[in-house]
Amino acid sequence: MSGRGQGVTRREVLVGAASGLALAAFEPGEAHAQDAGGATVAGQVFEDRDGSGLASAANPGVANVLVSNGRDVVATGPDGRYTLPLPDEATIFVIKPAGFMPPLDPLTNLPRFYRHHQPKGSPASLNLTFEGLAPTGPMPASLDFALKRQDEPNAFDVVMVTDPQPESEAEVDFIREDLIEALAGTQAKFGLTAGDIMFDDLSLYPRLNAIMGTIGLPWWNIGGNHDLNFEAPDRAYSRETYKRFFGPNYYAFFYGQTLFLMLDDVDYLGPNPAKPRVSGKYEGRLDEAQLEFIRGVLAQTPPDTLVVAVLHIPIRTYLDDDTYQNLVNREALFRLLEGRKYTVSFAGHTHTTEHHYFGAADGWNGAEPHHHHVLTALSGSWWSGPFDHRGVAAADSRDGTPNGFHILSIDGASYATRFVPAKEPNGRQMRLSIESRFHGASKDTDPAFRQEQVLGSPIPSAALYASTLIANVFDGGDKTRVTMTIGDRPPAPMTRESRPDPFVEEVFARNAATKKYWVTADNCSHLWTARLPADLKPGAYRVVVEAVDEYGRTLTGRLALEVTG
Repeated sequence: MSGRGQGVTRREVLVGAASGLALAAFEPGEAHAQDAGGATVAGQVFEDRDGSGLASAANPGVANVLVSNGRDVVATGPDGRYTLPLPDEATIFVIKPAGFMPPLDPLTNLPRFYRHHQPKGSPASLNLTFEGLAPTGPMPASLDFALKRQDEPNAFDVVMVTDPQPESEAEVDFIREDLIEALAGTQAKFGLTAGDIMFDDLSLYPRLNAIMGTIGLPWWNIGGNHDLNFEAPDRAYSRETYKRFFGPNYYAFFYGQTLFLMLDDVDYLGPNPAKPRVSGKYEGRLDEAQLEFIRGVLAQTPPDTLVVAVLHIPIRTYLDDDTYQNLVNREALFRLLEGRKYTVSFAGHTHTTEHHYFGAADGWNGAEPHHHHVLTALSGSWWSGPFDHRGVAAADSRDGTPNGFHILSIDGASYATRFVPAKEPNGRQMRLSIESRFHGASKDTDPAFRQEQVLGSPIPSAALYASTLIANVFDGGDKTRVTMTIGDRPPAPMTRESRPDPFVEEVFARNAATKKYWVTADNCSHLWTARLPADLKPGAYRVVVEAVDEYGRTLTGRLALEVTG
């Protein structure tokens, strides 16, 4: 199967002359679609030239901009005006067009592109633990959205974070220490978080948002299963606190020649009867209104546009088939995307790093497989210890990947991703270790236990035949190819295996006191192994492992192997 991000011919997509928004052909009159017999909301999307934030003769309307109520999607007419059906409760939002930007919160850099419509606010009967929406009152006679013009190249970088997931003030500290320095000097144009911004304590939003604001980038978010109001009986009121800080729970925006679909596939099923205010049940599902919204946006997006879908719960994961780990109605999303030439999707949730390429056997009927990338969690093993010299949790993920984030690089319709270990942003992309039958020593009786378990060297000659080199290529996947070179010997291919990484198994076993109790080493989808040659003479050898990744880049790891007599 060929990669979506490699060898793709760059396509020029249509750009609306007035607004810079990539749109399919449509009649301007469509912008004024009416809700027959029902309430409507109307307003203007305008260019804020004088900085007043008010529509006026000095701030003209912007044509061909999409606006939505969460289900219906309409485009502004030549004067920038729109009309939408107005449900009893909804969030009305503008879909940022290419070449423009909505206002940013001065403290947090969160985009303000929406207006909630909940005249009575969050239902008082829910008695929410965390504050929801105050009554919004009636809609204004004209609901206007301000945009400012900005330059947007077709080639740009995006910071992609998932599952920062702090459950305490101390873990907010960890995010500050791991992420802010790692992003110093970044050239990315904006960042996004793919859910689980919090770990249930939604009172921590203001502090974390302020810290993220210091990065200096516009930051887009979606919620995860730990960003819920558990008191809600179902999906309808499950994101009242999230909406107060971030806006609609799903939306879209354009940047350059790319469409970003920011989706909410956490379908909340209600509180856990045993712990009704602190946990709940959910499954991975896109609801009907959201599917209609996606359909409406794609209908007015040129076919050669790169579509980037961001979800929290993966379309599929290697871990299991449970409905809370996988998107139950993935084929509904496939039907909307598979007719397009350039698509990719990203998710978080599992605290593993995975690549999937969906084809006909998976229900995908597109001409090329669909690439789905499960991103590394910033919190790794939910901020499990041990703690480093800064007092920050090591947080190695349960598949052995260091905690971190990804950089998405887009150029026209092509893309590539790069994994960044949070604690060493210019650091390694793989870990090498050696597994030997002599590594069963007890840490209580053998002072060399830690060195043997972690470094795997020295190896007695008698153990070579039973020793295996293990390479955890942190962001490896189906398309990654890995070879091992020992000394002057020719390169030898390594074999991909699905198994726990013995390194992280040992780390968790040795640090049980600082590990979250539910964290265990789980199968890793990016391990490669090779048996060591049994005829190595005593001495020290340079071991080089080279991996050619999903995008044709060569990654290198090195190990000094000592063999004793």
